[in-house]
Amino acid sequence: MLSEIYIENIAVIEKVSVNFNNGFNVFTGETGAGKSIIIDAINAVLGQRTSKELIRTGAQKAVVSAVFSDFNSHSLQLLGEMGYEPDEDGVIILYREMYASGKNVCRINGVPANVGALREISKILITIHGQHESYELLTPDLHMQYIDFYGKLENDISEYKKEFIKFRDLRTKLNSGKESESERLKKLDMLRYQIDELEQAELEIGEDEQLLSRRKMLQGSETIRQCILSACSLLSGDEDYDGAVSAIKNACDEINEASEYQEDLSAIAGRLNDVYYELEDISDELSRNDDFSYDTQQELEEVEERLDLIYKLERKYGPSIEAILESLEQAKSEFEYLDSYEYNMEKLLSQYREQKKLCENLAKNISEKRIQSAKRFSQEVERQLTFLDMPNVKLYFDIQVTELCETGCDKVEMMISPNVGEEAKSISKIASGGELSRIMLAIKNVLAEGDHTGTLIFDEIDTGISGSAAHKVGLKLRETSRTKQIICITHQTQLASLADTHFLIKKEVRNNRSFTEVNELNFEQRVKEIARIMSGTDVSPLTLKHAEEMLKKGMES
Repeated sequence: MLSEIYIENIAVIEKVSVNFNNGFNVFTGETGAGKSIIIDAINAVLGQRTSKELIRTGAQKAVVSAVFSDFNSHSLQLLGEMGYEPDEDGVIILYREMYASGKNVCRINGVPANVGALREISKILITIHGQHESYELLTPDLHMQYIDFYGKLENDISEYKKEFIKFRDLRTKLNSGKESESERLKKLDMLRYQIDELEQAELEIGEDEQLLSRRKMLQGSETIRQCILSACSLLSGDEDYDGAVSAIKNACDEINEASEYQEDLSAIAGRLNDVYYELEDISDELSRNDDFSYDTQQELEEVEERLDLIYKLERKYGPSIEAILESLEQAKSEFEYLDSYEYNMEKLLSQYREQKKLCENLAKNISEKRIQSAKRFSQEVERQLTFLDMPNVKLYFDIQVTELCETGCDKVEMMISPNVGEEAKSISKIASGGELSRIMLAIKNVLAEGDHTGTLIFDEIDTGISGSAAHKVGLKLRETSRTKQIICITHQTQLASLADTHFLIKKEVRNNRSFTEVNELNFEQRVKEIARIMSGTDVSPLTLKHAEEMLKKGMES
């Protein structure tokens, strides 16, 4: 359940902290006091899209945090599968900072997260039914979701969708393969040219790197040759100079002679001998180096020509030799497919027919389950509507067979007959606003049995109803609150008097700034607020007495 919410710098709310209880919680307040802002703040911490206009004027950022606790076993399992677990205190804390620049800082139990993570985890924790959500009843595309959820068809639909994707891909290939013979031949000619061009190039992976290294060496060949000649001269000498090797040899002879008289010079003589032999080997190796003793210009031109060919192919077929060779294999595969066009088309057509048959069988199975689910769902909703003072309403689902699509082979629309003997018609054509609210509440109550979230929020679900119907809506919400936490924003005394916990949202103006506060009401305060809802600002003693009687009756019922 939602244990606490903290809101800072959201619209007219500077700082507010609300501690919720189990059972039935209601918010009331005058129009414009900020009731909708509470919902906006909750939506924000649940990862929903927000506007920077939500940030309080003059503030750099807004903050919302929500504390959830008392999870049921199913929610704990789902949270674990997502990689989240309650902390040592048994709570999960969602946190979001929103900056005027558009930046967001999100955390889950103190660990950095993103808005998407908040949105995903919130699906397990809480469900919000907005004040305009009743109008989703006017969208037939959503009606199928009701009976699918109620009938627990998720696995069937998931399996079907996997197979439908395969079917759709085969259909696309089949349609794209039905090109004219002349187009096929043109494509074969083009592929043949590409394959010949790439095969004649005889490219090897890493060849370009080796060529670049060789080109660099060839471009500096004259410098390399002059440096080697100079080094050989310095080591081996010339007509005017004996060179370093000869000088080291003379030094060795001198130290060897001296070591006959001073034994500790023997080690130095040995080291100097090693230097002499190493330099002599180096001098011999350099003198034999004839890599650039020839004219390198021709080889340089050949290397440049080879690199130009590779660059040309990279521009046409891919950014690297690896990509070019992949293009070659793809071209070969496509050529082979087109060259064996008739055989492949027959094979593809056979696969298409088999996959279509499989999808048709799966879709038919789903359709049959939908029909059964729709029947049971309608009966449950009608039972709820009877309690909500709509005993004569009959609910039907018009399920028509369609071509295969992502959801199966059905087109679903909810139909109602509002009165005995009347023909069932589309709900969008005959239901009033108040009827829509009660029908949606009935649907939500039926679906709530399969909804494992611990908290349900209703934002003015009672719009358009009053009197006995409003009282019945309140009773239904309180009934639901026995197994789930209910949070409801309302203008109806009938709902407010039935709540277990009553919060008042109040706006005040101080120093030319608006401030909204949220306070939990005690019994006497609840009586005054219910009386205010009844009669406005002019509350008479009789109204107060009526409000008190209503609250006591609500607490007893």
